[in-house]
Amino acid sequence: HWTLLSVSLLNSLLSTACSVGLALAIALTVRGRGMHLVTGCNSSALPADARAAIATNDCPFNTTRIYDTALALWFPSMVLAATEAVLSGRCCLVALIFRGIGPCARSYSKDQV
Repeated sequence: HWTLLSVSLLNSLLSTACSVGLALAIALTVRGRGMHLVTGCNSSALPADARAAIATNDCPFNTTRIYDTALALWFPSMVLAATEAVLSGRCCLVALIFRGIGPCARSYSKDQV
């Protein structure tokens, strides 16, 4: 039970941190209109909006779809990380009930869980 408690608590904390980090990355990317995604490109041919960026020889990657692709991958990842944090929190709660710790331990017996 202690192993379940410690692993689920650690996973819940890491998943929460991942969700917050992804939310921050999404917010900064949308606020900056994607220009932080192409900061490695030192080209004057890049427009002010990263959505309209073109591939240049000065950039080590193709910048045409970097903004849309990053957001399309970050949104589902954030949702999945938040879901993982919630489920890990529930596992932590079950481990506490099994150990007889916490407010739920008095109202439920181990057989009901």
